Formats: sequence, structure tokens, C-alpha cells
Amino acid sequence: MNKISPFAPSKYPDICEISGMKFATFAAAIKYSHRDDVFLASFCQNTVAAGVFTKSKCPSAPVDWCKKILAKPYARALLVNSGNANAFTGKKGEETVKLSAQLVGENLSCKKEEVFLASTGVIGEPLIAEKLIPAIKKCASNLKPTPLINGAKAIMTTDSYPKIAFAKIIIDGQEIKIAGIAKGAGMIAPNMATMLSFIFTDMAISKNILQQLVETYVDETFNSISVDSDCSTSDSLLVFATQKASERGVRPIININDKRLNIFSLALKKIMHNLALQIVKDGEGISKLMKISVFGAKSRKSAKKIAFSIGNSPLVKTAIAGEDANWGRVVMAIGKAGEPADRDKISIYFGEYEVARKGEISPLYCEKTLAKYMKNPEIDIKVNVGVGDKSATIYASDLTHDYISINADYRS
Repeated sequence: MNKISPFAPSKYPDICEISGMKFATFAAAIKYSHRDDVFLASFCQNTVAAGVFTKSKCPSAPVDWCKKILAKPYARALLVNSGNANAFTGKKGEETVKLSAQLVGENLSCKKEEVFLASTGVIGEPLIAEKLIPAIKKCASNLKPTPLINGAKAIMTTDSYPKIAFAKIIIDGQEIKIAGIAKGAGMIAPNMATMLSFIFTDMAISKNILQQLVETYVDETFNSISVDSDCSTSDSLLVFATQKASERGVRPIININDKRLNIFSLALKKIMHNLALQIVKDGEGISKLMKISVFGAKSRKSAKKIAFSIGNSPLVKTAIAGEDANWGRVVMAIGKAGEPADRDKISIYFGEYEVARKGEISPLYCEKTLAKYMKNPEIDIKVNVGVGDKSATIYASDLTHDYISINADYRS
């Protein structure tokens, strides 16, 4: 088992029942023999789904399936397995997806096109459909409304801890619940979402508006984290709204200008940010978390590209792991980003400490002070590139010997 991340939570939120949703897990021994590795969730009629997926040109079979059915009006189930990504598996992968969806549909009395699928794990090895048959049947007969953390545990691969988030809000005098789970620790470099994440709510909201929210907020959450700059074949973010709040008197949100939407959208964004941050905090072998903010850029897109150039640089990441305030490597990463930046106006801060000003070392720079700051578990790097007024912030992990060990032994 991988070493537990130093950022692992000491306790997990108590997740209340999400009306209109039940789930179960099962040990199918797809790759892991010591724990549950299949998660099945069922949703009531009229549940709608929204989602975004990897932009990889080698997407998995489940991603292709979900993209295809996302336009359908309703969602009735979600089936997830860990240990095998069902990616780069050709026709066999497609057949496994269709069979899985069909089996779930038969067991839950719904159409196969209402069954969403996700897989995570080893790429290139066929997922044996027969292993899923008992899992689907067993889960379908044991569906319960809690505890959701079991689902978070079942979808883990190299994760060192389960990732879960929960929020309650009040709309029309009624309590609305939002709960989410996620997995991801390696092969994390956002290009949509990056990982698997599933969010559930009993909110009454139209499918189109929910899709707009997901597409908007993914940029500042799941698309603003990185562990190792590698974009997964299986990235999937799905949000399911059961509409059950309408039975308690909550008027459905069907207009983007509905003032009540702001309450729900802020809560959804917080859940997405929470789960995204948990993923990068569980980056394989992590010892330090980097928050990288770029200011003074020509555009937000440019600022974000520079920030990722810094956060994804092996030289920057290893310096942070070694507690070395080597800001020269930050300068290197700014330059290689290929984005507008004025060398003679660049300023750099580590935490509150200025290390570079107007293109050269700051007169305030103190090696002893910086050495003490670098012992913190979270390192805040701020850069002003001096060419505009746009900014962006991303989060990244450092790069340690443990990352190499985890990935060298991944298939062993």
C-alpha cells in the first residue's frame, strides 16, 4: 500500500442521504483482491446528468459511451470499477461497456442508455466482463442510501485516502444536499477534468443549466490542478441531480437568470474545488503542496499556461521537494512557457517573501529566511510577469523519490 499522504484528512464528513439515490460496492477482484473495487449507484426517475470528459485522443471505452449517452434526457445508474481502465482495448472494450450497461439496466429496470460507466486503472488490458456480472447483480440487490465513503474507497487506485465532500444549502426554505467523491493521485494533468469524480444532489434543476455550471466551474477547479503533467485516458466528471427537492416544495431552476441559482452554483463550485484540491494533495509521493499564482499577464489563458509551466517543471518540483527556494528555476519555467512576459519587470514571491524584483534578485532576499519558509508543507509561489492585468491560480504537488517508486511498481 502507498504511503499515506501527509495531507490526508484526520476525519471525513458525515454524509446524509441524498434523496433519490442509493448505492452499493462489491469486491470483484479485477486487480485488487483485498477490497471492494466496483461501485454501483442507482437514481430515481427524472434524474438528470451533466458531465465533462478527457480531451485525450486515446479515450477509454467508458468515456466514449458516456459522451454518447450524455445527450439523453435522464440518468438512472452509474457503474464504476477500479483496477482496469478499459482503455486502449479495442472492440473488446466496447463490448464490455455495452454488456455492462445492459446488465445494469436489466437489474435496475432501466434502459442501458441511462447507465453511465467509468473505469480506472491499468491501460491496455482487456476488462473481463464476466467479473462484473456477479458484482452488478450483488450491488443491485444491496442498494442503500449510505455510507457514500464506501463508494469513494471502491474507486481508488494509487490513492492513499478516499476523497469525499459534502454541503447543505437552503433554497425555498428547504434543505438541499450536495455530495461528491473522487479518485486520483497519478496521471493528473487537467485537460477537462482529470481523474474520476462523481457529484450527487437532490436539487431540482434543468439538465441544460447543470451542464453549463459544470463546464464553467471545471476550469477553476479540476482544470487547475496537476501532479505529473500527464492527462488520463479516463478523465470523467459527472454530476447527477435527482430533482427530489421539488417534492419538498422547491421550484425547479429552469432559467439561468433565476436568482436562486447563485446559491446552488456557489455550493457546487465549492464541492468541485474541494475534491480537486484533495486529488492534488494526494499526488503520488507528495510531500509539499504548491499554490502557484501568476499575475500581470496578457490574458487568463496566458497566466494559467505560465502557472502550469512552473507547476509541471520537474526542476521546480524537485527543488520544492528538497526545500530549496531555487527561484531561478521558476524564471526558467516562465521563459519556457512561450507566453508574453517582460523579463525586466518580473517579480517573484515565495510566500510573503520577495525573492526577485524587476528582473533580478530582490534586495530583500534572505537565504536564511527562505530556508525556514521552505520547511512548510504548503508553498505559495506568486509571480508577476509585468505585461497586463490578468491572473490565474493552479495547485501542484512536488516530485519525490516515492513518486518514482509508486510508478515503477504500478503493474507489478
